[in-house]
Amino acid sequence: MNNIPFHKPYITEDEISEVVDSLSSGWLTTGLKCVEFEKAFSQYIGCKHAIAVNSCTAALHIALEAVGLREGDEVITTPMTFAATAEVIRYFNAEPVFVDIEPDSMNINVSILEAKVKEHKSGGNRLKAIIPVHFAGHPCDMDSISTIAQKNNLKVIEDAAHCLPAKYNNRQVGTIGDITCFSFYATKNITTGEGGMAVTDNSEWAERMRIMSLHGISKDAWKRYSEEGHWYYEIIAPGYKYNMTDIAAALGIAQLKKADFFQKRREEIAAQYNKAFKDLPQIIIPFESNNIQHSWHLYVMRLNLEYLSIDRNQFIEELRSRGVGTSVHFIPLHIHPYYRETYGYKPEDFPVAYETFKKIITLPLYPKMTDGEVRRVIEAVSDVATKFQK
Repeated sequence: MNNIPFHKPYITEDEISEVVDSLSSGWLTTGLKCVEFEKAFSQYIGCKHAIAVNSCTAALHIALEAVGLREGDEVITTPMTFAATAEVIRYFNAEPVFVDIEPDSMNINVSILEAKVKEHKSGGNRLKAIIPVHFAGHPCDMDSISTIAQKNNLKVIEDAAHCLPAKYNNRQVGTIGDITCFSFYATKNITTGEGGMAVTDNSEWAERMRIMSLHGISKDAWKRYSEEGHWYYEIIAPGYKYNMTDIAAALGIAQLKKADFFQKRREEIAAQYNKAFKDLPQIIIPFESNNIQHSWHLYVMRLNLEYLSIDRNQFIEELRSRGVGTSVHFIPLHIHPYYRETYGYKPEDFPVAYETFKKIITLPLYPKMTDGEVRRVIEAVSDVATKFQK
């Protein structure tokens, strides 16, 4: 019996045909496919502007640059995230300020956010932005975050790498913060292999992000990527090499058409997991607020270690021996060597993130999973939980 991998992409003839069309056209880098993908994505989200780039990391970087982040500034975010969220702040020689997470959603804890904002505002005017991370696809409490940001003149750059499609209070994620950044990495809800998108309703920021995503080349010079192409260009700022290729955009065009289908299938699989595990005392199923639509990018279950004779790492090994691939999202940033050594963090500085980390396992969840594979995962988890029950 084959092992069940943590992830497997859903690629069909639709994606292959779009990519072949790009290859056949002779235009492989940024061109009309990127323009088409941006237009389709902005319409899907319901925002005015979408800028396609080569990663969500790039999107976060140009978003912070567009809102004016400078050396010595501060940006609040969560330690329960991937490296990119904080490292883009460090690109500016600015300082990431961590706020611990909520124990249920694992999103940034809004109940302590305002106090952290006041603390850093009173220490000077260096605090410039908040980057909420929609963990696993569960939107953050954006009303509270937006209120705090507005009262304190802070920009909100949403890290929505996990959050397509998702809704908060019936509003699409991507239409709430100042700028929202999405990921199309290979494991994401839709993929371009590598890629990302920054979206906003602010025309000035959109223009700046577009310019900075390709060497600081002026907006007018972008028409050389259209049918009216032209040799002349002007560099108006020292920008970056973050543009998306047409080959990647071709994948995105085909994948975006399936986003709702992918979402429905993810919801079905999550529902099967929830039903199977909700009565197991050894397992805590993911939290879901009643005012959100979860994207179910990840299914992150927590172990109730009081009912188990093994720890999280051993549980993962037991699943692996039963042919089930898993992952852990995330190792909190403050316990990684760079942040420990640079800022002197100790694990207990953000106790909820640290304690949560020791209990979480991410199960396979992707549209290409068959019902048979879902049952095998359920059986494996249930077997390990039962076998090692205290």
